[in-house]
Amino acid sequence: MCPDGRTAQAHGLFAPILTTDAMAACTSDESWLQAMLDVEAALAEVQAVLGVIPAEAAAVIVSCCHAERFDVDALGHDGRLGANPVIPLVAALRHAAGDAGDFVHLGATSQDIADTAAMLIVQRACALALADVRRIASAAAALAEAHRETITVARTLLQHALPTTFGLKAASWLNAALDVEELLDRTAGGRLAVQLGGGAGTLAAFGADGPAVLESLAARLGLLVPVMPWHSDRTRMAEVASAFATAAGVAGKIALDVSLLMHSDVAEAFEPSAGGRGASSTLPQKRNPALSVAALASARRAAGLVPIMLGSMLQEHERGLGSLQAEWLTLTELLRAAGGALGTMAEVLEGLELDESQMANLLGSDYGLVMGERIAGELTRRFGRAEAHRILEAASRALVERGSEATTLVDELVVRLPAGCGVSEEEVATWLDPRGYLGSADWLIDRALARLRATHNGMPARSHAQAPVDRQQPRRSRP
Repeated sequence: MCPDGRTAQAHGLFAPILTTDAMAACTSDESWLQAMLDVEAALAEVQAVLGVIPAEAAAVIVSCCHAERFDVDALGHDGRLGANPVIPLVAALRHAAGDAGDFVHLGATSQDIADTAAMLIVQRACALALADVRRIASAAAALAEAHRETITVARTLLQHALPTTFGLKAASWLNAALDVEELLDRTAGGRLAVQLGGGAGTLAAFGADGPAVLESLAARLGLLVPVMPWHSDRTRMAEVASAFATAAGVAGKIALDVSLLMHSDVAEAFEPSAGGRGASSTLPQKRNPALSVAALASARRAAGLVPIMLGSMLQEHERGLGSLQAEWLTLTELLRAAGGALGTMAEVLEGLELDESQMANLLGSDYGLVMGERIAGELTRRFGRAEAHRILEAASRALVERGSEATTLVDELVVRLPAGCGVSEEEVATWLDPRGYLGSADWLIDRALARLRATHNGMPARSHAQAPVDRQQPRRSRP
């Protein structure tokens, strides 16, 4: 398991800002080392069960597989000699195991251990990320339900466009969160496979026991049985990277929305307040979107790391040159960045503060022109497109020139309507009521909320404790 996120902390000057303590602990050097040792211990155990190595030797090996017994920094430095820290780790583990050392790492290659350890790290990171995604979804759902009738301005290209509801904005956040929940759940349950192939992916060192060792190792570690060893097929690693970057992107989109809503000229929503949060070093009056800024930074970092993971798909024959090594820190930083974005935005949405009166003020700040689409539609149905365009353009220009204190949009529209057209001033006034032009907002909110209920109640996330075969391939029995 990951170190306890409640007590472990991200270390350094920048890391605590851009990730969560839990994700930092899950992806720490110590966690990577323990994951590698977990693989070595499981390999020894399954080989003992299958009669490949003595049970007594396996017990000794397992007793030695504790990260605190090894020097992480020394393993990293010694790993330079073979471009892989597993090589000195295996040597150190063999030394620690004494007479049982001859049975350490039997039949495996260094990449088997590193790749399988990576799958364990990702598996644990998925659990953390999914928990925060569900927090985002739940908080967004609460906002959607509570504010389904809170009218605000929809903005396109940062300009006022149409009336909408804040509930619908929150429902869009909810739906995106459910998308990435499904994506991460599919990744955790369908793409995390054990790696065991030996020197060239043939399982030759295991003899006839190869398939049985592979399947037993997967089952013991709670990972999938791959169709084939994937030393130089990095498809699943690319999918993992894309899934986490996509999740970070959803958090980043919400962070950008919140940041813009906190803009001084908008001021419709605010991050949860706390002593010192959002403070400026020189402007004490400011309330900066500090949490959203951190989430945006993490989301941008996650997106920037994906190309390295995709580039590692270009591999030479059965073992690539430097591609594996490029993945280790990249994957670590990507998981941390995604975890930071998700965890931070969960905190933001759970405490988001809204100013409904400011939403109403801004809705009316453009003299009713936010209702331009509806007005144009009503005029077009009665007088044709060309005449509708002439009337609305002239009325809008006159309103802006004279100002709302001297005239209203209703007045300017009425005086330009064709004589005897039968359209009253009262009817024109209804065209400017934003509550009458919200379209299917309520229905869309209901759909998002229904999806949440189906996902969290009717279709609970699958358990990943089993070790099904990747791509539904039948499991092979031991020869």
